[in-house]
Amino acid sequence: MPSATSTTILGIDPGTQVMGYGLVRMRGATVEETLAFGVLNLTRYDDHAEKLHRIFQRIVEILDGFKPDAVAIEAPFFGKNVQSMLKLGRAQGVAIAAAMHRGIPVTEYSPRKVKQSVTGNGNASKEQVMAMVERLLGVNLHEEQFDATDGLAVALCHGFQHGPGRMPVTKAKGWDAFLKQNPERLASPSAKKPKK
Repeated sequence: MPSATSTTILGIDPGTQVMGYGLVRMRGATVEETLAFGVLNLTRYDDHAEKLHRIFQRIVEILDGFKPDAVAIEAPFFGKNVQSMLKLGRAQGVAIAAAMHRGIPVTEYSPRKVKQSVTGNGNASKEQVMAMVERLLGVNLHEEQFDATDGLAVALCHGFQHGPGRMPVTKAKGWDAFLKQNPERLASPSAKKPKK
């Protein structure tokens, strides 16, 4: 049976104040390399249309620079504030449009699905997701990079769910048990350091 080919995945955590993103290269369910991660800070723009324009521009720049094979995006979290949900949905739509503009397939994941895929717990906290992303990718993140962490987590989720040789998510008690049950998910020791 031929070995799986490498796939580059862009994960996006859309937002109207801060948009997080992360790029990983995977072979099947194994991380080969963390390519880049970061945030787009939109707080200095008052006009919502301008924010959407900046999101589109940045996503296109990332796509042109890294040429990913797939884009994975986190679905908006349902909240009580209808206006916030509407704005977040627009931000997600613009990010999807940017990917479609470059002919790259897009897959959407619920926040719960992302957490389940990365930590084995669909109710994991942001801190738990960050800690697991650090372990899986061999990178050091900071609290101000929560949105970038989410972007990386979405990319990992896609790789685990749809990559060649995909792996089923298994329930485990604690991170150590989860990693023991899923050893192929850890970044290879030779993985290169990412760009920020």
